[in-house]
Amino acid sequence: MKMTQIYEIMNSTMSEILGENAIVQEDLTNVVDLGKEVINSDNLDSYVKKLVNHIGKVVFSNRLYKGGVPSVVLDAWEFGSILEKITADMPDATESDSWKLENGKDYSPDIFYQPTVNAKFFNSRVTFEVPLSFTEMQVKQSLSSVTQLNGFISMLETAVENSITVKTENLIMKTINNMIAETLNDSEITSETASTKTDVKAVNLLYGYNQLNGTSLTAEKAIKDSNFIKYASYTISLYKDRISKISKLFNVGKKARFTPESELHLVLLSDFANASVVYLESDTYNNELVKLPKYETVPYWQGSGTEYEFNEVSKINVKCASGTVVEQTGIIGVMFDTNALGVSNLDKRVTTNYNPKAEFYNNFYKVDAGYYNDLNENFVVFFVA
Repeated sequence: MKMTQIYEIMNSTMSEILGENAIVQEDLTNVVDLGKEVINSDNLDSYVKKLVNHIGKVVFSNRLYKGGVPSVVLDAWEFGSILEKITADMPDATESDSWKLENGKDYSPDIFYQPTVNAKFFNSRVTFEVPLSFTEMQVKQSLSSVTQLNGFISMLETAVENSITVKTENLIMKTINNMIAETLNDSEITSETASTKTDVKAVNLLYGYNQLNGTSLTAEKAIKDSNFIKYASYTISLYKDRISKISKLFNVGKKARFTPESELHLVLLSDFANASVVYLESDTYNNELVKLPKYETVPYWQGSGTEYEFNEVSKINVKCASGTVVEQTGIIGVMFDTNALGVSNLDKRVTTNYNPKAEFYNNFYKVDAGYYNDLNENFVVFFVA
């Protein structure tokens, strides 16, 4: 299994999360796994380097079509490392012989029709650890009781846990950001062409609104314009119904997929989501008619910048897993299938070492997880440019 150390990127991006620096380019090529069609030499153990990793879980894409940071953490498993995802393509129809019978003609039923099945393997994880030393004897002189000592130790452990939580949530957002970048790149949306272009899975809501109404509304003003918010809410709601129908239009891999409402994630930038409530729903008597579908919100995609300006919180600037640099602002939401991205096999643990010479403990708080994108699943980006 390929295991990548990411402590450096976690430390460097903390400044984006804490509002100390503006958005900088992040290299996600070794963070997010796009999956492989074959198992290669990355899949050997790291001990004797001879044992082939075993498949720990097999997922069959077997969803019956009936017509018609966000929660992306999946389950974990104890043995094996590979997440194998198996899908089957829909077979084509053939001519029926039932209504064209001819005397003496052979209608053999013994032809073999092989199903088209594909397997994708996700077998990379990222890892980091937060070390911290603990003492007891050396701090007793500054404390008054066992209760104070326990409170002091508890405070330090809380600080570590908070650090891990921030870093893990940031990795989840990087997983979403990479999928945004891959979708924009496949739709040939760049920072230079974004203002005059839209696509079926990378939807420039502002371009569509201005084209429809003959206006020249700007991105900053659009999210506070009630007429634009009506148009944006209408379009996003349409997509909830559109991707529930089986289609090849809404994923990079151009595979026949559908996403029922029960498997749908809608994540909106809080600037837009709150504007929808304040500028639209509050002025509408029957506000259930203009409400957006059920959604989760994020205050930013990559970082807050130094002042939480719209151009910063709505921006990504990443070198995505496929190797392309994508920089785009104005992203207000994403809609995706549960299977499009996720965090698999999250493993948090603590190891301890006691130093008898200096009389202190070292705790190593370790975090491993696999962060993956499946470009064959539905994923739609909504932006304003």
